[in-house]
Amino acid sequence: MAMEVTQILLNAQSVDSTVRKHSEETLKQFQEQNLPGFLLSLSGELANEEKPVDSRKLAGLILKNALDAKEQHRKFELVQRWLSLDMAVKAQIKTCLLQTLSSPVPDAHSTASQVIAKVAGIELPQKQWPELIGSLLSNIHQVPAHVKQATLETLGYLCEEVSPEVVDQDQVNKILTAVVQGMNAEEGNNDVRLAATRALYNALSFAQANFSNDMERDFIMRVVCEATQSPEVKIRQAAFECLVSISSTYYEKLAPYIQDIFNITAKAVKEDVEPVALQAIEFWSSICDEEIDILEDFGGDFTADSDVPCYYFIKQALPALVPMLLETLLKQEEDQDQDEGAWNLAMAGGTCLGLVARTVGDEIVPLVMPFIQENISKPDWRQREAATYAFGSILEGPSPDKLTPLVNVALNFMLTALTKDPNSHVKDTTAWTLGRIFEFLHGSTVETPIITPANCQLIITVLLQAMKDAPNVAEKSCGALYFLAQGYEDMGASSPLTPYFQEIVQELLTVTHREDAGESRLRTAAYETLNEVVRCSTDETAPMVLQLAPIIMTELHQTLEGQKLSSDEREKQSELQGLLCGCLQVIIQKLGASEPTKFVFMQYADQIMNLFLRVFACRNATVHEEAMLAIGALAYATGPDFAKYMPEFYKYLEMGLQNFEEYQVCAVTVGVVGDVCRALEDKILPYCDGIMTQLLKDLSSNQLHRSVKPPIFSCLGDIALAIGENFEKYLMYAMPMLQSAAELSAHTSGADDEMVEYTNLLRNGILEAYSGIFQGFKNSPKTQLLIPYAPHILQFLDSIYMEKDMDDVVMKTAIGVLGDLADTLGSNAGSLIQQSLSSKEFLNECLSSDDHLIKESAEWAKLAITRAISV
Repeated sequence: MAMEVTQILLNAQSVDSTVRKHSEETLKQFQEQNLPGFLLSLSGELANEEKPVDSRKLAGLILKNALDAKEQHRKFELVQRWLSLDMAVKAQIKTCLLQTLSSPVPDAHSTASQVIAKVAGIELPQKQWPELIGSLLSNIHQVPAHVKQATLETLGYLCEEVSPEVVDQDQVNKILTAVVQGMNAEEGNNDVRLAATRALYNALSFAQANFSNDMERDFIMRVVCEATQSPEVKIRQAAFECLVSISSTYYEKLAPYIQDIFNITAKAVKEDVEPVALQAIEFWSSICDEEIDILEDFGGDFTADSDVPCYYFIKQALPALVPMLLETLLKQEEDQDQDEGAWNLAMAGGTCLGLVARTVGDEIVPLVMPFIQENISKPDWRQREAATYAFGSILEGPSPDKLTPLVNVALNFMLTALTKDPNSHVKDTTAWTLGRIFEFLHGSTVETPIITPANCQLIITVLLQAMKDAPNVAEKSCGALYFLAQGYEDMGASSPLTPYFQEIVQELLTVTHREDAGESRLRTAAYETLNEVVRCSTDETAPMVLQLAPIIMTELHQTLEGQKLSSDEREKQSELQGLLCGCLQVIIQKLGASEPTKFVFMQYADQIMNLFLRVFACRNATVHEEAMLAIGALAYATGPDFAKYMPEFYKYLEMGLQNFEEYQVCAVTVGVVGDVCRALEDKILPYCDGIMTQLLKDLSSNQLHRSVKPPIFSCLGDIALAIGENFEKYLMYAMPMLQSAAELSAHTSGADDEMVEYTNLLRNGILEAYSGIFQGFKNSPKTQLLIPYAPHILQFLDSIYMEKDMDDVVMKTAIGVLGDLADTLGSNAGSLIQQSLSSKEFLNECLSSDDHLIKESAEWAKLAITRAISV
């Protein structure tokens, strides 16, 4: 069955594209015509010591890709395909793989260990290949170091692929023993120690029982801490990565070790190379994350037994931790502001300082202020920048009372620095810090305003001036202006920004046209800020927003004029179109919100819609998404008049609903169908067959990303609400779908947080669909069509009530559905509701809720139920 593939594999890596394409085609045909032979040939190639390393490596890679894929549905197909292969073929492939682990060629044995883990990920959950872990463990005692290394690597990958409940505790103990022995300082070979340390990182989630045993835990912690002192950099880094993982997985077990860990991390931050020092800081950031979560979840009140208490590690370490972090702020890199992905010691230290401030609040301020006062005016730019960064980092966490007096003193200093400091780094960080001041200490909820009539003009003048600076400084200044505008959002009729509105908009448009606006995300930041300034503007500036509309329309029109572009230019063009569509969306929402401006704005509606339809002709997902959202806003603003655009727009709506690959586009389109339903009401009827067909197709597809399904259910409700009793012909298709989804989402026992969150989204979508259907049929002679579905819906409400894991949103929708049911079906529902298991308890619970929205819904439902029962 197997065939000679060496030459084909080598040709597939040829520089000559014709040779390359030909061999890729040959491999593809071989795989399609004879899969077992294909996989056997690859595993034979990988295992054969006489073959060239390049063909062996590619053989392993193709083998790995035949077992796994990124997309869920494709991965599922590959798993099924492997499971259905002949047992003898699989046995032979697995023998070749295990044999390759002993290969002295690093590329061969490391590829084999990845493939073995992929096979294990498929087979172990099926109770197949039970002897794998045993045979790997027997390799550990072999003499050649490379066999040990390859085996430890395999155990590490295996722990990454397989979930802990698949491996029994006895085997977990043996794996951990092997791994920890491999990490031991006595192990003379560094490659083995490194492989073992990395394997422990993946095996930590399997070690719950071992971490609950004091002796075993002490032993693991000792070995990890010793490994942080290894002479080999990569081992030190991997050991600190283990500590970071332990800090989040086993936070509640850390108390006995925390002092030692502090000493180890402090030494690494001071003396070790950057990759190691970064992980040492990451340990403390991770502890902050844990403590912030605990303190937020329980508000510092630990009455419950099972919940993890807060050990206040950060609070205890503060006097030593804060000086250590401040020291790192002086280790900046010369060009870090220009490089988007930059990450270095100073940035990590500042990020950690910000997390510490959120963890301990006011207590951090006196520890940081002396550093700021000492360095803020120093001649060396590093000291000025570090002091500014320290100030910006502690603005979220401490109370406004504590910060406001300090900010009042610092503000003028910062404004001067932003215009006059000779160093671009200092300006960049100053603008960022101003943005943080406006984000956290300015707005309608803040008692003592930081921005007053006295300094408002100066602030705006400085920010607009700084928007002419280097791209990175200008981008941060746009950000500061964004938060400045946002803080005035709830001002009512008059905003302090009104007198400067025209000038601000003009300057932002100028920034978008800068030659260098492509750098540092500057153009994007300028449009985002423009949108926020428009969104938070008041009626006084509406005439100016109206003048902005044709300007943005013209710019969008120019991007659509057909010049031939290179793919790089087209990419930039698409990005610009997306930004302009986003800007028009905000303008439409602003002007559509009040009658007088809406009336004037309608003169542009046809032109705008025409532009959006032309944007759809460009093939780019992000642009489609932005244009779709803008059309949703337009539909909302134009109401029933939107009907005239439907003949043109419908095909794009349908395309969006069919777009499984770019599922965000599909999700946005589903939302827009809802907007259009609300705008058109029963005028949407002619398009409903097509839309419903597509939505039901989407729901039954296993290729569509699951996050799109909840909004599709809500959308069924929007359609039913729009077309009322005309929804009758869809009931026989929609109701069974809703029922089966309801059954799936009723029970969540044993699910993780992410799954519970998704289940609640799903429940909410299903309930919104029911709600729309019942409200749509209300007062129609056809309500009796819904009676057969009522028992199932009540049963669904019962079961989610019994599960006790609804979030507030679901609770509000669920009690609303109970009311809709009673309201639409009247006496037909009364007796059913009385028989239902928990309607009464559920209603009472909602009536006494602290959430006024739930309470309101419940009071309405109570009225409807009382009416239904008394009939």
